[in-house]
Amino acid sequence: MKNNFFEAFVGAIVLVLATIFLIYAFTTANFKTIDGYEVFAEFDRVDGLTVGSDVRMSGIKIGTVLSQKLNLETYGAIISIEIDKDIKLPIDSSAQIISDGLLGSKFLALIPGSDLEYIDPGGAIEFTQSPIILENLLGQFLFGLSNKDEENSSSTDK
Repeated sequence: MKNNFFEAFVGAIVLVLATIFLIYAFTTANFKTIDGYEVFAEFDRVDGLTVGSDVRMSGIKIGTVLSQKLNLETYGAIISIEIDKDIKLPIDSSAQIISDGLLGSKFLALIPGSDLEYIDPGGAIEFTQSPIILENLLGQFLFGLSNKDEENSSSTDK
């Protein structure tokens, strides 16, 4: 009987600690939804950008990526984003997909323009820049080095 009481006591402590941990995890997590408006942007590619990714302006989160779909006419990627209702985005603003550090996740960076007209809810961001693919850059760098080595060796052979 004494052994059963001890096991029940340890089980109760584990349940209390697990409950405290879950409460802490949910209160510290950023599950807030943004009260805002939806705009669209079309990119050649959206490698690494996922639904739920941050939308940032000057490094501050102002929105979230809501959805991604393929434009069947242009074969570009159309993303839908929600922007905080207090942020007015000029018509000549641009959007870039940027990596959060060398190996970090991707986010959408908005660069505000200077126009006095603003993008309406449901409107589109016209100026976009797709993400830079690190593998392609490395390949170009290495290929460029090998071409220079070949040129140097052929010029010294003469």
